[in-house]
Amino acid sequence: MDILITTILVALLFALLASGLWIGLALLGVAWIGMELFTSRPVGDAMAVTIWGSGSSWTLTALPLFLWMGEILFRSRLSEDMFSGLAPWLQRIPGRLLHANIIGCTIFAAVSGSSAATVATIGKMTLPELKKRGYPEDMTIGTLAGAGTLGLLIPPSIIMIVYGVTAEVSITKLFIAGVLPGLLLAGLFMGYTIVWSLLNPGRIPPPDAPMSFLRKLATSRNLIGPVALIALVLGSIYVGVATATEAAALGVVGSLALSWMQGSMTRKVFAESLMGATRLYCMIALILAGAAFLTLSMGYIGLPRHLAEFITGLGLTPFWLLFCLALFFIVLGCFLDGISMVVLTMGVILPTIQKAGIDLIWFGVFIVIVVEMAQITPPVGFNLFVLQGMTKKQIPWIARVTMPLFFLMVAAVGLIYYFPGIVTWLPSRM
Repeated sequence: MDILITTILVALLFALLASGLWIGLALLGVAWIGMELFTSRPVGDAMAVTIWGSGSSWTLTALPLFLWMGEILFRSRLSEDMFSGLAPWLQRIPGRLLHANIIGCTIFAAVSGSSAATVATIGKMTLPELKKRGYPEDMTIGTLAGAGTLGLLIPPSIIMIVYGVTAEVSITKLFIAGVLPGLLLAGLFMGYTIVWSLLNPGRIPPPDAPMSFLRKLATSRNLIGPVALIALVLGSIYVGVATATEAAALGVVGSLALSWMQGSMTRKVFAESLMGATRLYCMIALILAGAAFLTLSMGYIGLPRHLAEFITGLGLTPFWLLFCLALFFIVLGCFLDGISMVVLTMGVILPTIQKAGIDLIWFGVFIVIVVEMAQITPPVGFNLFVLQGMTKKQIPWIARVTMPLFFLMVAAVGLIYYFPGIVTWLPSRM
């Protein structure tokens, strides 16, 4: 009977999603039908209480603030300043300015929290410049697509906030846990670029004219603003003077000040950034509300408990449990965006994870890295869509040139599994 109910509800969900209905409304519809048909619980008041509870969480306040911060920076000259500050220091590294993609995405990820915003912002600045200088297009686009996923992992991360609210774990500790894995991934991407460049020396343009050390330092003053904002947001969290929500408010104030000092903050930019963040948050909030009600509905039907009992009955070790979940999320990522994947599945998966004795902070970082992989897998890889719009290349071509970085993410998952301290060391010192 459970299998039949699950099949009916999953088929209904995919039918609604395929029809083009908003994801949040599709989740609400499936939850309503499930409770109406398979439980005796009155649906109306349950839905009202659940939606109100999901939307009135104080922890969730950090989400629209970080979204607004990212929108402000997206419309400022931050990306141009970062490129001009980084470029002089990369001339002697194999791969040269290809590393600007990776380092630029790493820095911007620490002030945006959005993978799509990271790809779009850094791509607008680096793609034309690297093309003009003769860098290979496949490596330029591939490294940008892969490194752009760091927007999900390096704090502040929107998807970490969503996971933290759903799993009821400390968002501050999640943020801190994402720092070392994020730097690990950036290091792997840069290492791959160096090896590729050494194997293909003829495809890398010659270095620019030498620049004196003092001139490099003078050019690097453009990095002061981004680095100061990162220190303000992450430093306030790490030293314990601010919660994630308070750090988000500091980030908004800092990004407004940075944009004003650059001369890019106008009334139009302010209004556009506020409306952009509002639209994006409303979309995410509707998905969260739908997922919360779907989780309640599934709980009344009993599906999570039965699924957890089924998986537990298989006797899977933690390794094989995580391996199956990674495959599941990668496949699911071919059809849904990252936030939808997390809110759709956590209510069902978390009881099993807790029963297996897996740390929920560690599991949050694991999920984020796996969702990062889904950002660059067709047909619904958000980073692929962003790059297609920017470069006019076909999705299969972009996915192919990004595939090496996908496998580096697989390697990163293996590293954090065998060396969990990469994730847990920093949070344990708070």
